[in-house]
Amino acid sequence: MPIPYNPRRLALGAARKFIFDGRDPETMLERLSGIDKHGNILPPDPNLPETAMSRPRERILQNLDEMYSEAFDRAKESGEKNQMSALDFAYRREQLYFEILLDVRDALERR
Repeated sequence: MPIPYNPRRLALGAARKFIFDGRDPETMLERLSGIDKHGNILPPDPNLPETAMSRPRERILQNLDEMYSEAFDRAKESGEKNQMSALDFAYRREQLYFEILLDVRDALERR
């Protein structure tokens, strides 16, 4: 009986091969984290793209706005005043949290 494919195992195997491909795993993990095995912060590696994964602040906040706008419109159409109020509060709270996190991210990227 053939063994079925495990997508999680295949994805982890591909990621492992991509990251470690013939390199020492300890060294690569230290480079990726920016911290060596003694807890010291390593200088940035010019070979690793630092901001390749970062999305612009405007895009993140726009996605948040779109998500809450859709939910707010649905609540408005159904006439749920309590839901509209809760969504309004949640939107402002999440926006504040994201602003703080994005400020921290920007400060860390400038280091």
